[in-house]
Amino acid sequence: MEFLKKFKIAFAKGDLAFITDSVTDDVFWNIIGDKKIEGKEMFSVELEKMKSEKVSELVLEQVLSHGKEGAVNGIMKRQDGKNYAFSEFYVFQGAKGTKIKSMSPYVIRV
Repeated sequence: MEFLKKFKIAFAKGDLAFITDSVTDDVFWNIIGDKKIEGKEMFSVELEKMKSEKVSELVLEQVLSHGKEGAVNGIMKRQDGKNYAFSEFYVFQGAKGTKIKSMSPYVIRV
């Protein structure tokens, strides 16, 4: 669970090095209702596009982890005044949860 907290905080801060180090080479990012990104290279390209979206506050309401799966939900407030509720589901490379193999976020503007 601590790893997922650090991962979401790094995401909010735009810490691209930590984020890309935390995923497998064949990572699959299924942004529900938007797009699917496959592979670390495309993952990095997509992160670069999102870098300009600055987060002013991140509230993690629940962080769960069990075996090779985990989930996080909360609220992300951006500096531009837009707020998003999110729920994200993860599959890890192994039960230790140090590398993410897939991510499936659901994001709703609130």
